[in-house]
Amino acid sequence: MIDVGEKKDTKRIAKAQAYIKLNAEIISIIKAGKLPKGNVLEAARFAGILAAKNTAGLIPLCHNLPLNYVGVEFTLDKTGILINTEARCTGKTGVEMEALVAASTAALTIYDMCKMFALNLEISEVFLLEKSGGKSGLYQRAKK
Repeated sequence: MIDVGEKKDTKRIAKAQAYIKLNAEIISIIKAGKLPKGNVLEAARFAGILAAKNTAGLIPLCHNLPLNYVGVEFTLDKTGILINTEARCTGKTGVEMEALVAASTAALTIYDMCKMFALNLEISEVFLLEKSGGKSGLYQRAKK
């Protein structure tokens, strides 16, 4: 692990995304609230938040951070669900991994809850959208 003890506490924010490709039938089932396992989006939201809070236990060299906020939002389209996450803390190191773990885990939760309808579900486009705080300052992913 890197020694961050001499670094100053700064406000840290990171935003990430993931996309899970589904099919029109599954999207309809989710919108109708008819998924046998329950409300997939709320389950995925809680899973993403919980995962962000436990990132240091999942990624071996991550610092355990005092998170102030974790948000998980969903946008449904005809082919799947876009997951956007945000993690915030005031600390000595960034929250990029927490935002990425939240997005990935939310996508995996959706996969698990929807796999009974199709096995060709696909998780993609997992990446950091932006981060701020600390010595490296602001990073924003270039728009395509």
